[in-house]
Amino acid sequence: MSSHQSAAASFDGDALSSELPLPLYLQLARYLRSQIVSGKLGHRDALPGERELAERFGVSRVTVRKALKELLDEGLLQQRQGAGTFVNRSPYVEQRLSTLTGFSEDMGSRGLAAGSVWLSRTVAVATPEETLALGISPGAMVSRLQRLRTANSIAMALELAVVPTRFLPEPGEVQGSLYETLRRRGFTPFRALQRLSAIQLSAEQAAQLGVGEGAAALYIERRTMLEDGTPLEFVRSQYRGDSYDFIVELNLAGSAIPVR
Repeated sequence: MSSHQSAAASFDGDALSSELPLPLYLQLARYLRSQIVSGKLGHRDALPGERELAERFGVSRVTVRKALKELLDEGLLQQRQGAGTFVNRSPYVEQRLSTLTGFSEDMGSRGLAAGSVWLSRTVAVATPEETLALGISPGAMVSRLQRLRTANSIAMALELAVVPTRFLPEPGEVQGSLYETLRRRGFTPFRALQRLSAIQLSAEQAAQLGVGEGAAALYIERRTMLEDGTPLEFVRSQYRGDSYDFIVELNLAGSAIPVR
């Protein structure tokens, strides 16, 4: 028996009632939401098709379609072309761009457990791009830290951080938060410039993040500076598009409002 067939068998076909004031599609959305939140439907479980759901609950396929759209808009479901509809219990995060925080600090502030899967921690000669971004001399050495960032053990982003060795001579010193390590060494990140663009993940990136090849992602380049303007860090990241939003709050004059 397939996962979606077993899921359908466990559904309560009498969960909806035409006597309730709530429209049937919202009742169905509420019921499916409760199955996801309670864990009865697990992360990446396949949902039955529209026709099977309609028969199970005694409603039209239009009602099913509207209910699924509610949960898709909430990020609790994910549709994959040609494959079906799947449960998405990944953490969903909104990150304000007006405050400089590291990934570990940001996840911790949301009650999520930040984690890392280290892909590499090396000292190497800076590339021409890194030399330019960090304002260092050609041939200068940098610590390069590449890792998969997770929240509650769910893959969220791929991150490559590059720091001149004058600030971080031993990349193995970083166990959790890079910013916390830099602060302990007396180099406090003060401000940053970020550039964001929409991309599609390569097959390798998608496999690492646990999504389909070609899935949408946010590509971010960040240059972090000390208070005196000295470049401290150059980061390139790919964030899952289904789990992360970056937002900016503006005042009426059009400048960003710091969020504390």
